[in-house]
Amino acid sequence: MLYFAYGSNLHHFQMKRRCKDSVFLKKIKLKNFKLTFRSKYRAADIEPKKNSIVPGGLFEISKSDEKKLDIYEDFPILYKKYYFFYYGKKVMTYTMTKKTPFRFPTERYLNVVKRGYKDCKLDQKFLSKALIS
Repeated sequence: MLYFAYGSNLHHFQMKRRCKDSVFLKKIKLKNFKLTFRSKYRAADIEPKKNSIVPGGLFEISKSDEKKLDIYEDFPILYKKYYFFYYGKKVMTYTMTKKTPFRFPTERYLNVVKRGYKDCKLDQKFLSKALIS
């Protein structure tokens, strides 16, 4: 199945450790969404926003990888699944169930996301923008 990562799962080493079958395919952009950080975990989330873009990584994952991600993302309590189509193919990602106010991420978490942006060759300006929202 196809999985869209936009936060800490962009980090290739971490993603591989968590999901042994995962394969990074390419970077893609999710349109009409914006990146933010929220909850007591100060973790990445996406929310609908017209004419906005969330860059991320498209991964191929197995069923057992998905189960591991479900546990890591605290599905269905903290995150729920969101599906969209990319060139006719169904893609799964996670979005937080409660849209609490913005919380600046911890340094440690932010560094993992920044490393992921480098791993996937994403434009850091999207990340910087999310941090001042």
